Amino acid sequence: MAEKKEKPKEITNKISAIFSNEKVVAEENNESRELHNQSKFGELQEGKFYYSLVEALYLLEKKRMDILDNKNKKINADDFIKKAREVEPNFWIRYVVFRDMRNRGYIVKTALKFGADFRVYDRGVKPGDDHAKWILYPVHEASVSTWYEFSAKNRVAHSTRKRLLIGIVDDENDVTYYNVEWVRP
Repeated sequence: MAEKKEKPKEITNKISAIFSNEKVVAEENNESRELHNQSKFGELQEGKFYYSLVEALYLLEKKRMDILDNKNKKINADDFIKKAREVEPNFWIRYVVFRDMRNRGYIVKTALKFGADFRVYDRGVKPGDDHAKWILYPVHEASVSTWYEFSAKNRVAHSTRKRLLIGIVDDENDVTYYNVEWVRP
């Protein structure tokens, strides 16, 4: 008699979100609220949760979210990446760094108001409980930056009382981090 193999349990409490007009939006419900309270995914505004494109892909890959188009058809990860790259040309590099930081246990949020890609909270710290520790800029290893651009990034971090973290992505999608600080001799 053959043994029955148990199927791995599928997560049933997925968030259903719509990708429309360069945004990923989900209704406020038990699933979206629980995920936000637990891991700080999304931003609640007027009864809806808004997810950054990198958050949405991360949740899609972790099977915590279904992303639908305007016609209520599920979007798979490859199609989502193509659409996200149309919106953000540097999307994949940003995503690789976001995913790596989240997998390491950090909460990563957008930092547009600081003129940076991401703000990163130390492990165990949630937004609202304390300030972010780092401003994070993802870059590909082959990209070129001037000293002026580097200095501007460092000034943003310094003026917001955060540390500058550069996440360099190589061709194998591995990330190396450099922490940059002001030093007074």
